[in-house]
Amino acid sequence: MSKTMSIIKRSFVLAGIVLAAHGCTLDVTPTDKYTEETIFKNPENMELYVAGLYAEFQTFKFGQFPIGYSNATDALTDIEKYTSSTSGNGTVNILAMDASRVNAAGPQLNYWSSGYARIRRINEFLSGLYKYAKLSDDAKAMYEAEARFVRGYTYFWLVKLHGSVVLMPGLEDYKEKNRQRSSEEDCWKYIAADFAYAAEKLPVTQPATRTGRATKGAAYGMLARTWLYAASIAEYDKKAYNQDPLTGVAAASAATYYQNAAAAAGEVIKLAGEGIYGLEAKFADIFLKRDTKEAIFKLDFVAPQFTHQYDFGFTPPGDIPGQGMVYGVPTAELVNEFEMADGSKFSWSNAAQAAEPYKNREPRFYASVLYNGASWKGRTIDSKAGTGIENFTEYGISSEPKRTVTGYYIKKMLDSTNINFVQNKSIQSWLELRYAEILLIAAEARAKSNNIGGAQEALNTLRKARYLPENAPGDVAGLMKAIEHERMVELAFEGHRYWDLRRWRKAHTVLNGVRFTGHKITPQGAGFKYEVVPADNANRQFTPALYYIPIPQDEIQRNTAITQIQGW
Repeated sequence: MSKTMSIIKRSFVLAGIVLAAHGCTLDVTPTDKYTEETIFKNPENMELYVAGLYAEFQTFKFGQFPIGYSNATDALTDIEKYTSSTSGNGTVNILAMDASRVNAAGPQLNYWSSGYARIRRINEFLSGLYKYAKLSDDAKAMYEAEARFVRGYTYFWLVKLHGSVVLMPGLEDYKEKNRQRSSEEDCWKYIAADFAYAAEKLPVTQPATRTGRATKGAAYGMLARTWLYAASIAEYDKKAYNQDPLTGVAAASAATYYQNAAAAAGEVIKLAGEGIYGLEAKFADIFLKRDTKEAIFKLDFVAPQFTHQYDFGFTPPGDIPGQGMVYGVPTAELVNEFEMADGSKFSWSNAAQAAEPYKNREPRFYASVLYNGASWKGRTIDSKAGTGIENFTEYGISSEPKRTVTGYYIKKMLDSTNINFVQNKSIQSWLELRYAEILLIAAEARAKSNNIGGAQEALNTLRKARYLPENAPGDVAGLMKAIEHERMVELAFEGHRYWDLRRWRKAHTVLNGVRFTGHKITPQGAGFKYEVVPADNANRQFTPALYYIPIPQDEIQRNTAITQIQGW
């Protein structure tokens, strides 16, 4: 068993010990039981406890969401289509097409209970750390930084969903059972404070014995992401979608928060200049190389103890006939967004491009999408319309088609060398935060701060690494259009698209009253006919109310001081 796995498993045992200790009401120290004091006095226990906190990042690995499927939120958008139409495997489609399924009584898009359970564990750790731990001040600061890094991440998800949530800074706050939500702006500031503290105290790199732990660059990266979200809400929301007095961010704060985001991203860029981070020469290597410099914070997996099933869920069915799932596939909208190799826009109106649409496309296309005629594991993908195992089938004809409903399969993050993933499962790393995202954050935050040259530099640094020509307009509107395109393509299937459309307040226009599409491919003469066909059998729905997901009704019933977000 690896050291990492040993730490993770033992940390869960320790967590149980700590919980048991909380149940003791005697004033004397028992001789046959663990107490908080004895636990925190042992440095090894401290290491185990902190390692266990990092389990929270498992919740959202591979773009997953608490509804239980990888790439789930991308499948709520225009870049991916889930193939199933049944509850469970097809819950994403149900949510995408029926906004009423999201409500205070239902479990959908609900992270409240598990998120606050993690926050409670973190606050317990911080309390014990300063009460009982026999450590140097520097060691205590390091552990506090790691705990606050995880707490900041946990709150980040809660605030992305609900905007205004309950802040619980320490254990003393639990003495008051009923607490009202804090303002959304205060929530973003609180998250930023956790990441800022972590950035100050964490090292630039961690030793090999602490692989997978947070670093200074990871904390600055999360801080940049946090301020970008806060700034976006300040600029784009303007109380147009919800009148709750606690949601929204003051418009006057936008400029400062964009500057904060640019500054935090700049700290990561400085570390890249020192050789800590960098961009891979080959796009596919980012997701398969264990030592990729693009990774700022990632989860590593080790067989057989610590694995995942991303390949099983998304690989083309020819890999494991009759066994795979093919949960989600790329849409035509995403495929069309990838540029030509020379940086020009792909267009079906261009006769030459339309005749051979998969020829001379940019490198990211070939690393992200499996198309008709693509080479994969020693065979040629056949995604034409038909009855073959990998052929296109119309969405809704079968409730569980387990093959493409758009004419494409996802390639990004799949391991082409793993041919026994049913038995062995998968071990490619999940990159929660990578350097390309930092450059895109820097580009957006600098553009919004009227640092046009700085925005152009960040954007073009990324494009040149992807073997594309510079494309950085000289005005803010043009830069934002270019940045939105880059985020859609560069970060596809990594769980960003849905949240980007929400923070830009574009989701109610891009994801509402539309049906996304695929390409039905049939032989025609010496070539093929490419027909645009709906991948949805009903219009998508995203109502403005969904910018703030309701607080679960059972929480409202338990906490008499908290009010539901207006509109729910």
